[in-house]
Amino acid sequence: MTKLSFENDYIAGAHPAILKRLCETNLETLSGYGSDPYCESAKEKIRQACGCENADVYFLVGGTQTNAVVISTMLRDYEGVIAAQTGHVSVHEAGAIEFTSHKVLEIPQENGKILPSVLEEYLKNFYADKNHEHMVFPGMIYISHPTEYGTLYTKNELSEISNIAHTYQLPLFVDGARLGYGLMSYETDVTLAELAKLCDVFYIGGTKVGALCGEAVVFTKGNTPKHFMTSVKKRGALLAKGRLLGIQFDTLFSDNLYFKISRYAIAMAEELKQIFREAKIPFYLESPTNQQFVILENQQMEKLQEHVTFSFWENYDANHTVVRFATSWSTKEEDLCKLRTILNE
Repeated sequence: MTKLSFENDYIAGAHPAILKRLCETNLETLSGYGSDPYCESAKEKIRQACGCENADVYFLVGGTQTNAVVISTMLRDYEGVIAAQTGHVSVHEAGAIEFTSHKVLEIPQENGKILPSVLEEYLKNFYADKNHEHMVFPGMIYISHPTEYGTLYTKNELSEISNIAHTYQLPLFVDGARLGYGLMSYETDVTLAELAKLCDVFYIGGTKVGALCGEAVVFTKGNTPKHFMTSVKKRGALLAKGRLLGIQFDTLFSDNLYFKISRYAIAMAEELKQIFREAKIPFYLESPTNQQFVILENQQMEKLQEHVTFSFWENYDANHTVVRFATSWSTKEEDLCKLRTILNE
């Protein structure tokens, strides 16, 4: 019997509408490296969705490459990037940032988020230290929305962080690998246009929100690093067949598809949460997005793994483990029904 899978939000290939467009355009002869009309069309649709008509938009191949390229091209050689201790660039990117010779400057977090008060204290303490010329300077602030724990920043929190960033003349970079799920959460008060206004650079994740691959980087303040595309290529993140990314994002940003499939995943996650409640499985925290973190007794976890695939997250104690279940555009109602049956057996 095939196992149910809630392992992540990219277990399936691509949304059918994307595959259809790729097939329809497959034999068209187009220029490479993103200089085709589909990339241009996608960029314009993204600018309109962001309410930022002068934004520079670039398509890169994946999230890790995007984080490494953006951070390394915007930092000076003596600077590092501030991130939460649980931030993706801190824990789940195999040292990709450090590989570019830039340090991740970890600060404490709360439910995956950087608190404005903690950020401000860190920066004040850094410059108050008389030895700071011998230290790695903070050169950028990195957050993800949603966070590594599926939590969300409020508009007020983002505004406070943005104000601190600008006070210290630090660019605010928002990792949007799962941005659609954050924007379409029932509990958010942040829109795409507001996010674009509050940060200096962010990216719209495609890989985890319906695309085969690809992320769209958006520079919002006329602050694109010089010869950015050259740097993208140098770092191995430029796709020769750029059309593949352009067509995908052009499709995602036609007829609100990106937002519709994100909202669908949120609806599936809410149903998933109800299933856990019925089965009296405790939450590690109740995420308002498509990633749900629950605590399983270890023997219970091993038994459930016989029928269902999910992600290990962290050890809770000697007898319990925190695991993650994720929904996406490809989650089926029947999968949730089967999970309910398995948990109630």
